[in-house]
Amino acid sequence: MQTSNRFFDDLAKVASGAASTFVGLKQEVEAIVRQQVERLVADFDLVRRDEFEAVKAMAANARAENDRLSARIAALEASFFAPSSAADDGA
Repeated sequence: MQTSNRFFDDLAKVASGAASTFVGLKQEVEAIVRQQVERLVADFDLVRRDEFEAVKAMAANARAENDRLSARIAALEASFFAPSSAADDGA
């Protein structure tokens, strides 16, 4: 009976050592995977969210200014090409 208890104690020690080894291995694999993902993301040249939002706001402002300028050009063209009343009266 004493040998079977000792056998189970040794088996428990081996299992405990294996479990701690697997925990360390898991942490090491997670660190390696994290490094690889960070490297891949850096290689893709992705933008951060704040940079994206800044460019999005700039594009919206440019679009609004383009609309204002288009309306102004249309008004100027309409007044330039419209027949003037002074030309009709004097000529």
